[in-house]
Amino acid sequence: MPLRSSEQPLDTMYDAALLDLDGVVYVGTAPVPAAPEAIDKARIAGMRVAFVTNNASRTPAAVAENLMRMGVTASVQDVVTSAQAAARLVAERFATGANVLAVGDTGLRQALRVHGLRPVSVAAEKPVAVVQGHSPRMGYDLIVEGALAVEEGALFVATNGDATAPLGRGVLPGNGSFARVIAHATGVEPIVAGKPQRPLHEEGVLRTAAERPLVVGDRLDTDIESATTRGVASMLVLSGVTTPAELVAAEPQHRPSYLAFDLSGLTARHPAVEVSGEGARCGGWVATTRGGHLELSGDGPRLDGLRALCAAAWSGPENVDTVTAQAAVAQLGW
Repeated sequence: MPLRSSEQPLDTMYDAALLDLDGVVYVGTAPVPAAPEAIDKARIAGMRVAFVTNNASRTPAAVAENLMRMGVTASVQDVVTSAQAAARLVAERFATGANVLAVGDTGLRQALRVHGLRPVSVAAEKPVAVVQGHSPRMGYDLIVEGALAVEEGALFVATNGDATAPLGRGVLPGNGSFARVIAHATGVEPIVAGKPQRPLHEEGVLRTAAERPLVVGDRLDTDIESATTRGVASMLVLSGVTTPAELVAAEPQHRPSYLAFDLSGLTARHPAVEVSGEGARCGGWVATTRGGHLELSGDGPRLDGLRALCAAAWSGPENVDTVTAQAAVAQLGW
């Protein structure tokens, strides 16, 4: 399907925005310049906002405090973490007070307590479940205890399956990589709570009481796929990790409903993209597919040109490869 259009700003069409954090609200230690104002404007328009993150190491209070330092208005209730989604998943299956082995950090242990569960650190406590979440202090001993408990029959839950995590020194192993250690050792695959799976999305919907949520993210394989999995609208922002070429070459489950440079897209109208035959038009741009190649002509805002390229590439029976996509978006200065 081509990108959707909207004659009204998105903050008047959707009742809640489920915002990813890194790459959307901030990059590293600095806010995305447009983010604080866009979030304030969306709230004034009546849109509820939740900050939804796969990171399970920090508590909601720590996340909210960090956002406030960046000029983004946020409360503890606005923050939805994969640790909270995982804790709810376990609490729905076992009695209050049940022992759960927490292979993770403070954010995970706190989430388990909030849901009436008792976090423990050793398999000898006979936990009913093992929940593994990212921790920069992850040690071998705790992973061993988790593996022993899973081997003895404990339910295995991972807060998220991200293989990597973009941190200060570069792209480092993420929770998904550490979860593979227990899975490989025991032969048991974890239930994943975080994006792109449903539990974290549903936690965000519950928190905001959303009937028409809009998922906003910068990653195709987590943020946008989570929206596709749930059957709701999504907006990709180009302020994070996804490049224009990767977007043009995206698989169907990774194709967003809307496209914006940054969170200012929440308060903006989105132009129509017309698809016909082998071509697509958006504003003053026309994109066509011929012989497996993308061609672009016209002028106007380059985001409209990217929209036309996406529509043309996505209208065919086969995906466009990234080399072809990169050659096409280069005409727009990317």
